[in-house]
Parts: sequence; C-alpha cells; structure tokens
Amino acid sequence: MARGCLCCLKYTMFVFNLIFWLCGCGLLGVGIWLSVSQGSFATFSPSFPSLSAANMVIAIGAIVMVTGFLGCLGAIKENKCLLLSFFIVLLIILLAELILLILFFVYSDKVNCMLFENAKQDLKDGLALYNADNNIGLRNAWNIIQAEWKCCGVTGYTDWHEALKEKVVPDRCCQEHYQECGRNSTNMFWTRGCYEKVEEWLEDNKHLLGTIGMCILVVQLLGMAFSMTLFHQIHRSGKKYDA
Repeated sequence: MARGCLCCLKYTMFVFNLIFWLCGCGLLGVGIWLSVSQGSFATFSPSFPSLSAANMVIAIGAIVMVTGFLGCLGAIKENKCLLLSFFIVLLIILLAELILLILFFVYSDKVNCMLFENAKQDLKDGLALYNADNNIGLRNAWNIIQAEWKCCGVTGYTDWHEALKEKVVPDRCCQEHYQECGRNSTNMFWTRGCYEKVEEWLEDNKHLLGTIGMCILVVQLLGMAFSMTLFHQIHRSGKKYDA
C-alpha cells in the first residue's frame, strides 16, 4: 500500500515537473526570439538597459526549466541529490519572495515614494530614445501600449514634447489614428498617461494577482513537501522502489 502511494507520488511529481520544464523551455524560446527579432524590446528604462522584456522572459524561463528538470529527473530516477537540489531551489525562491514581500509591507511608504517616483522619472527619460535607430523594440513597445491602453506618455502627452524637444507625439497617441497624425497639434490625443493606466489596472486586478500569487505559493509548498517525502522514503529504504 505504502509502495503504491509512493509510486503514485513519484509519477505525479514527474508529470507536473515535466509540464513546468516544457513551460520553461517555451518561455526561454520566446525570450530568445524576442531578443533576436526585437533587440531591446520593451527596454523602457535607460538606467537599466538589461531590464528588458526579452531578458526577463529568458531569466524566468531558465529558472523554471532548471527547477522543473531537477524535480522531473529526481522523481523518475529517485535520486536523492536531485530531489534535495530541487527542494533547496524552491526554498531559496520562496524565501526570496517572502523577504521581498515583508520589506515591501514594512517600508511600503518609502518604497512607493522612492521606487515608483524614480521609476516614473526614469520612464520619462527613456522617452528620448523613442526615435533612436537601435531602439526599435522600445518604439514598438510604446506603440503597442499606447494603442491598447489608450494612453499617451508616462503622465500625459506633454511628456513627449519634453523628450522629443518639439510639440509632436507618436501617432499611436492620436484618438483618430493615421499617418503623421501626431504632428498635427489640432488632433485629439489620449490625455491620460500610461503610468496612471497601469496603476489603475493593478488596482482593479489586485484580487486576481493575489490569487495567482497564492496558487504559486501552494504549488511551491506542495513541490517541497512531495520532494522531501520522496527523499526520506528513499533514504529509509536504501534502494529504489519498483516502478
């Protein structure tokens, strides 16, 4: 009975980690494609040029892929070293998440003042790179965001006037979009800034984001519990179970 339950646990852990590994491979592939095809895609911040959408997707994909590989191979091979490594990686990720969460709530006022205000100014500085030849990714990202969110600039369309040193805005800021519409000062532009739109979206979806965060936490805890259960049973038996 115990052996059957452990075999069930072993293959359940294998299947779930195989899915995570495949998701990690997919994210890594998407990140590499973005990096190759879009260059500095979504690199809004001139202070942190490496903090782009492509690099973030690559980093997340690599972490998910490595973690999934450790859990998948450790479960199917009943390898104590791999299972322990899987547990340690999940523990480090969990501790990092908890530390960041605690620091955020303890210093929420200072974080809001320093981080968000600095981020807002940094985004404004990044608007000056919009027309640069080597920043086609940034240009595409701003065009997509302004068209989809119906916003213009960071805090408003006048941000573009300051960044581009002339009274023009990208065409995607126009409420009625057509070629070179941003150069016509009589046109109607989206008046709300994209930063405000993002804040509004986060506020409207905070419960959904909280639910997703709780699901990720539960998955991490279950992964740690399953890996330790399998690890201890392998250690006690001193041999592999019959599959």
